Amino acid sequence: MAVVGGAAALPLILKLLLSLLLCFNSSPILTQAAGKWEPWEDRYPFIREASSFSSSNNANIKTYDYIIVGGGTAGCPLAATLSQKFSVLLLERGGVPFANANVSFMQNFHIALADTSPSSASQYFVSTDGVFNSRARVLGGGTCINAGFYTRAGPSYIKKAGWDSKLVNESYPWIEKQIVHKPNLAPWQRAVRDSLLEIGISPFNGFTYDHIYGTKVGGTIFDRFGRRHTAAELLASANPKKLDVLVHATVQKIDFDTSGKKPRAVGVIFKDENGNQHKAFLSKRKGSEIIVSSGAIGSPHILMLSGIGPKAELEKLNIPVVLDNKFVGQGMSDNPLNTIFVPTNRHVEQSLIQTVGITKAGVYIEASSGFGQSGDSIRCNHGVASAEIGQLSTISPKQRTFEAIEAYKRSKKNIPHELFRGGFILEKIATPLSRGNISLVTTNADDNPSITFNYFSHPRDLKRCVDGIRIVEKIAKSKHFTNYTQCDKETLDKLLNMSVQANVNLIPKHTNNTESLEQFCKDTVITIWHYHGGCHVGKVIAPDYRVLGVHRLRVIDGSTFEESPGTNPQATVMMMGRYMGLKILRERLGRAAGL
Repeated sequence: MAVVGGAAALPLILKLLLSLLLCFNSSPILTQAAGKWEPWEDRYPFIREASSFSSSNNANIKTYDYIIVGGGTAGCPLAATLSQKFSVLLLERGGVPFANANVSFMQNFHIALADTSPSSASQYFVSTDGVFNSRARVLGGGTCINAGFYTRAGPSYIKKAGWDSKLVNESYPWIEKQIVHKPNLAPWQRAVRDSLLEIGISPFNGFTYDHIYGTKVGGTIFDRFGRRHTAAELLASANPKKLDVLVHATVQKIDFDTSGKKPRAVGVIFKDENGNQHKAFLSKRKGSEIIVSSGAIGSPHILMLSGIGPKAELEKLNIPVVLDNKFVGQGMSDNPLNTIFVPTNRHVEQSLIQTVGITKAGVYIEASSGFGQSGDSIRCNHGVASAEIGQLSTISPKQRTFEAIEAYKRSKKNIPHELFRGGFILEKIATPLSRGNISLVTTNADDNPSITFNYFSHPRDLKRCVDGIRIVEKIAKSKHFTNYTQCDKETLDKLLNMSVQANVNLIPKHTNNTESLEQFCKDTVITIWHYHGGCHVGKVIAPDYRVLGVHRLRVIDGSTFEESPGTNPQATVMMMGRYMGLKILRERLGRAAGL
């Protein structure tokens, strides 16, 4: 297939997907506290650039009771909680979210994901499966670049994780009171809600954070003005006298004392925004720990860079082996997502995920809409991750010439704006059985490791995807969508074929093959950023999240999960940070502290 030059030759779905990339440029520098707006520096005086760090304090070595590697979804609530009683250093490789318009406003959701510059809040990567993906690189982690949906894990998940349900039910509200909102349900979301009920995904459970079979409306971290509230705002609950937060602090490795029977974590080595190297020291007081909260990709990655992982993997890059553990980076999983775009005959209000159908078939149904409202969005260049690059899977990289890209961008200006109207219906697998892994490529902490998810390698996952697509078909043909578009079988087949042809991933396509929904699932799989695993309990960590075989080191984040919690994980990952912070305080101080 030659590089496409004319607008007429472009698959319609490709044109439609371009609308997901909006151009919006604003620079918010204020945060809201107690109903008043104030500069974020006033509310978070403990946040500094990494270059300001000094390990000495009045000619003495400055030490910390806790050093947390990763200021993300789990790291922020964990740091805020531990700082109530102990000195905490939180190290985040990205910058602050407060002055970043791509983070702060819902209408810029896709721009943040498409921005591949070094200062972006998201770090672009492509898994070996050929699926485009992003890692958070900002204080607040994934809560800064996700679709905002907030919903808890179910009771069975809490029980399986071995968590104290009473403390869990104290920790969720701590998050919710600070950053979670009830959404104003958009028309597209109402249509999906009503269609889910029409086809039997019942009962309707109303607005709830709880994970219950049927159809419901969940919470959101976007307020009624479309402004995002992230895990970074949970740091407002910290003790400012006991917390230091360094941004643009990229941890190179954890430092160990290996003179004893077991390696003992003693500090971390990190570089600042200027490339200068620093070392932060852990206090020698009993109970002091380094806690890795760098996410499902970052945590196993930093363990391996620090010498904890498969011996052969470490030795091939000349990393000194601190502890040989073949399970580090193994058992990775991602919840596969497949979507159908439904074009409409009218303006559709922008919405991210608000409604969800929780089926007993192990499939979740969600929706988004309205990312084609700006004429400028059709003409924006958003870098490597955008469609301007012409990353059709049937085009080899050598054919993606500068001339071809420029020709495409010119032709795109002539695409009728009306073609960009519509919304997506999403289906994802609840608990995928397919497993992958992370392996090192370089010893540079800035570089992505090699990441494999092995989507649909387990036949049960493929069967559930087919079940999910059939549910989406029913929704698209339900009476509640007739206000938007007539969607008979012929129209639906066209939508499926357009989806197969779109440049949603780099997987070879099998066009005009919608009779095989199994093949459709494989061809159109994308991510919903719910990857997890790599530091599993019983293999890499103990039930208390301490790393097996070493002293004074824990991992607390989604890398410890066997399954992604609820329909969307951010609520439970934030809860986990708060929960484990309280657990650690109670263990160290005793229940008499009244925490």
